[in-house]
Amino acid sequence: RRTAVHESAVVLVQAPAGFGKTSLLAQWRRDRIALGDAVAWISAQPEDDEARFLQSLALAVRIASGRPAFGHVLMEAPPRDALEGATVWLTEVAQLAVEVLLIVDEAERLPAPARGVLAYLLRNAPANLRCMVAARADCDLHLDDLIAYGQCAVIDAEQLRFRLEETLAVVRGRFDDRVSDDEAARLHELTEGWPLGLQLALSIKDAAGRPLDLSNLDLQGKALRETFVAFMLRNLDAADLDFLTRVCIVGHLNFELAQALSADPGTPQRLERLLRQTPVFMAGVQSDWLRMHSLVRGALLERFEALPAGEKAALHARAADWLADHDMLDAAARHALSAGQAGKAYDLAERSLYHSTIHHGRQGAVIEWLAQLPPAEVDRRPRLLLAVAWALSVSDRHDEAGSYVARILSDPAAGDALRCECALILSGARNYADDPDGYMQLHDPWADASSLTDPVLLQVHANRRAFRALLDGQPGVARLCVQQAPHAAPYLDRWGECGIGHSYLWEGRVELAAEVLAPTLAAADAALGPRSPFATMGAALLATAVWEQGRPEDARALMANRIDVLERHGMPEFVLLGYRTLVRVAVAAGAEQRALELLSALDAVGVARRLPRLRIASLAEQVRLHARRFRAETCRDLCARLDALCEEHAHAHGPLWRRSVEPLRELARAYLAIAERKWRAAIEPLERADAIARQMNQGRLHIELLGLRALALDRCGERVDPLLREAADLALSHGLRRVFVDAHPDLGELVQARVGGAAESAPAAAALPPLAPPMPAFERALATAVLTPKEREVVELLARKLSNKEIALAMQVGEPTIKWHLRNLFAKLDAGTRKQVVARARILGLLAQES
Repeated sequence: RRTAVHESAVVLVQAPAGFGKTSLLAQWRRDRIALGDAVAWISAQPEDDEARFLQSLALAVRIASGRPAFGHVLMEAPPRDALEGATVWLTEVAQLAVEVLLIVDEAERLPAPARGVLAYLLRNAPANLRCMVAARADCDLHLDDLIAYGQCAVIDAEQLRFRLEETLAVVRGRFDDRVSDDEAARLHELTEGWPLGLQLALSIKDAAGRPLDLSNLDLQGKALRETFVAFMLRNLDAADLDFLTRVCIVGHLNFELAQALSADPGTPQRLERLLRQTPVFMAGVQSDWLRMHSLVRGALLERFEALPAGEKAALHARAADWLADHDMLDAAARHALSAGQAGKAYDLAERSLYHSTIHHGRQGAVIEWLAQLPPAEVDRRPRLLLAVAWALSVSDRHDEAGSYVARILSDPAAGDALRCECALILSGARNYADDPDGYMQLHDPWADASSLTDPVLLQVHANRRAFRALLDGQPGVARLCVQQAPHAAPYLDRWGECGIGHSYLWEGRVELAAEVLAPTLAAADAALGPRSPFATMGAALLATAVWEQGRPEDARALMANRIDVLERHGMPEFVLLGYRTLVRVAVAAGAEQRALELLSALDAVGVARRLPRLRIASLAEQVRLHARRFRAETCRDLCARLDALCEEHAHAHGPLWRRSVEPLRELARAYLAIAERKWRAAIEPLERADAIARQMNQGRLHIELLGLRALALDRCGERVDPLLREAADLALSHGLRRVFVDAHPDLGELVQARVGGAAESAPAAAALPPLAPPMPAFERALATAVLTPKEREVVELLARKLSNKEIALAMQVGEPTIKWHLRNLFAKLDAGTRKQVVARARILGLLAQES
């Protein structure tokens, strides 16, 4: 957005309180001062009538440009007509030989006549004048025509709201490594990117005056809500607060629903005013629906719980009726249950939950309802049985799906379509159980899907066929299955796109994978939430892709505050990819203990979910990590444990599962040989693993194995340049910038030395301590129209605390000349002492730190 903003003659920043409008203008002011512009700043006041506003304009430019005579007519004898005075001001600005930036902050405070003068200035600005105006969202400056014709750039609340990576940067800058990315991401989720909310969170202190521990975010959430009430809700009108308390029970709100809840004819006007004036609501893009900020809603719900029970039940009943009339059945069912209308709630739940699960991926809602529904109600409602079976099959409770499917199929009237749907349910459960052989046995009898007619189920079946093709090592066929599927539900479309991204990642084509997965993940975050199971699995895939492209910070941000959801609800392959990426990020950052801790957690996930492949992958990755430092004894012990684990579980799994763990086992054996520096012994297991990788079209693994084989042969004294060049060229074409460094640091160095630049070089060695202490950093005066070159030099030397005599010697002039410059600086900067001159120069942005 920076280019578009700086190319516009007028920039309007409009947002509610706490979105950093003034901070943004201050940063732009420093930027323009650094470019040599004269920056005039006005903080608007309610008493600024037309004459006072014009005098403020004149005084602001006089100070900014260092021209004491500027605007003398307006200051001494202002014209009777305000527009005539504005024209005089514009004429004088045009005659200045410098670029002028006018900043008007808090323009909503200006009375209507002064706003008219401002609008006149903005429409008639000369070529050397640019204007930036900040105002609350409810302020109308009558600039619609300028905006429509592209002559005014608008920055709104959504653009000012922090993105996750910006929140991470703020927290890291304040706490360094004392706060994890997961904690920072939870803080972002709590504040929803509201800049002032984040500032409040970071400034909350406990009773002893110490900063609150971010690891205890539940406590902080309560403290934040209390601060919110003190900061904002107490300043609301009592009627507004009462209105918000009664409508906060719905997660999303529009004007009609608010009217139904409040029964007040003035509700639309009240809601529109609150939307403009406060940061309570967040409006959807091109939508009439609003959502309350979670911190505000948390505080208001506490107030709602204090209402009489009868009033609460009546409000829930009104919400249930309105939502049911508008086909929002899931939300209506929840409110009906809260209103004590159990029968109505169960009927609405039966009508909504199957659709919510298949079409929208809200499995969590179904499982929540399962805990509240009496078993007898579930058994006598077939659609509920199906919804529960679907939801359980793609969760950590996938084993329970079989019992619900058995109850469904116990009906003698069950036809082929229902039996095929049940096979889809059970095959999904086998997928979550990491049982590819069981998946194949359930999928293959229904491979043609001839009994299905529902487009939604046909799309599910196409996505399952795509996964089946991946198990056969055919990623191209997998993509074709997705592309030929019907488009019946956006949620299933996202699953298909995720499958396409996974197929590219399978081949090692990470740039294509990132192109597909990035918009899919953004849509999933918006529709389902960043901590939904689907979003966390998509994040694991995308984090793997961006890590391979050499973007570690992006990979860390993608996985922040998601790994706990991934390990509970993620498909095993995605869990493995997510953990492996975080491990490699930690290794690259030199945090070996953090990497080992993550691998231990991966092993624990394998134990808890009975997924032995995750445990095998954890051991194999530990062997890789220790082989990087040639820890032979440790690698030998890990390999023995890995072999024992493989033998223990081999008999309980089929050939597809055994084929998936065999490359891990062979790679571990090769790393053991590397750790022992038995280079010749490493070649055979590398070749066996490569044969499987080529059979399965696993491109990244194939390139890694080529590189490791070249390293082993090189250490055996053989000529490997052609093999090394081929591996490096393949890595470059696939966009794999980390593959050789991640495989082994010696391989990264070898590729860099022999091929040069085709892949990322090995991490640099730790920097040596400096031979001499670094030179101190000095402040430099920026080139502006306010100070002359000599005055800027004097200010720089004053900042170094030199005396007049020392400054005179440094500038090779007489001491009286320095005193003359100081008198001018005292006048221009409104200072009375040398210390005040330096302080004022820093405040005005005339001095900047230079390292």
